[in-house]
Amino acid sequence: MTTIYDVAKKAGVSSTTVSKALNNYPDVSEKTKNVILTVAAEMGYLPNSHAQSLSTKKTWSIGVMFTEENEVGMKHPFFNAVIESFRKHAENEGYDLIFPSRNLRNRNTTYLEHFTYRGVDGIIIICSDQNDPQVLEILDSNIPIVVIDMNEVNSSVVYSDNVTGAETAVDYLISLGHRKIAHISGDSETFTGEARINGYEKAMKKSSLAIPEGYLVNGGMFSIQEGRAAMEQLLKLKDRPTAIFIAGDQMAIGAMETIKDHGLAVPDDFSIVGFDDIEMASYVTPKLTTIKQDTDALGAQAASLLVSQIVQKKKSIKSEMIPIQLIERESCRALT
Repeated sequence: MTTIYDVAKKAGVSSTTVSKALNNYPDVSEKTKNVILTVAAEMGYLPNSHAQSLSTKKTWSIGVMFTEENEVGMKHPFFNAVIESFRKHAENEGYDLIFPSRNLRNRNTTYLEHFTYRGVDGIIIICSDQNDPQVLEILDSNIPIVVIDMNEVNSSVVYSDNVTGAETAVDYLISLGHRKIAHISGDSETFTGEARINGYEKAMKKSSLAIPEGYLVNGGMFSIQEGRAAMEQLLKLKDRPTAIFIAGDQMAIGAMETIKDHGLAVPDDFSIVGFDDIEMASYVTPKLTTIKQDTDALGAQAASLLVSQIVQKKKSIKSEMIPIQLIERESCRALT
């Protein structure tokens, strides 16, 4: 087994100098330190990543700031899929992920303070509230950052084409003969909620279709429970829609449960189109027609943008939009 004395002998320095270099002491010159780190790595005394972190001042770690209002956390299928894709691609580049505890707020420590203390090389932000003070604090920092599903922020962003996705969903319902189309939206204060409302309104206007009062229902933070509650509101309307575009698959599943509870059926009484294409969408009855977000592409592109910033040692501001796809299943029917 290689010892510190073996490294010292090959590097032509004392064992004390080797120890100081490996512990990043300031009284060892950069030239000598680099020689020692190279020798140590070649002899297998230190893992290459450890030697590299000492010489480049990189920790090979990325902080993950993940928050959402419902506190479902990574159990939410869309977020879970994006984070898993990001993890896979980041690890292929040699980086580990650091997930901070939710108890940071209770310890009066911000996410930025925690990530700075841990010395992360970059941060990925996945959250539903871009006005969160902790998010804004990180965005104002000089640390390389990539944000998922936001826009017009001081950082690189990766997001799905939400407007086109919503427009595609409504266009599809119109192609089936529907004219009375409602929308259960995500919270309009969120980037995705607002964008999908815009797409819905754009498609309705393009086809000269009115949006009656009560047809646009705030479904909140994209949960099954909020989808159920929003559908209850639509069922109270005197002039009910024949089709509903719903801004998230979990809300859509909740809405379908409410429809069933009232003795009605999908798609006989209501045609439903969701958004996300979570795994459960293909297992519910009827199988859910939806707009697919490419979670692998979202995670891969986010990892690529962030690693590029880390390598260049410079925060950059780029915007990457990922295309969507309509997935036709069983939850819609054509009007005769």
